[in-house]
Amino acid sequence: MSIPASNGFPFMLSRNAFGRLIHTPADGGPAEEVVPVRAFPIDTESEDISLVGPTGHEVAWISRLDELPPQARDLVRDELARREFMPEILRIVSVDSYVTPTAWTVETSRGEARLALKSEQDIRRISQSKLLISDGHGIHFLIRDLDKLDRASRRMLDRFL
Repeated sequence: MSIPASNGFPFMLSRNAFGRLIHTPADGGPAEEVVPVRAFPIDTESEDISLVGPTGHEVAWISRLDELPPQARDLVRDELARREFMPEILRIVSVDSYVTPTAWTVETSRGEARLALKSEQDIRRISQSKLLISDGHGIHFLIRDLDKLDRASRRMLDRFL
């Protein structure tokens, strides 16, 4: 699917035969494969996105996704969803020990998961209400809002904070 440059939109987005995202400048410059990368992946999901070429250099900048034509917006969102994996923790089901290393069973936005917490330092505070938890396998889990966790989950988590 090709999204033509329109209304002053400075580039065209399409997918090649291999399903990769292709950027073509409106001025007719050479097309190249790009990957969308969020500048601030946790705080702003639909703002500040860079289209990065195969050499790692920025090819285009998207200030806000809603400024894109709808089809281009869908292409960028689909591509971001393919490359990003950060389940959101909705509830802490159980913790096998309050001394690290420990194993947690959590309910996430992608289903139930078990994560291995090597130390308390694997829990990082992003803001007053957001936490990023890195498990022993390198997967990052997000707690978007501490206040929205149920009481039992919050009590278990407080032992590690």
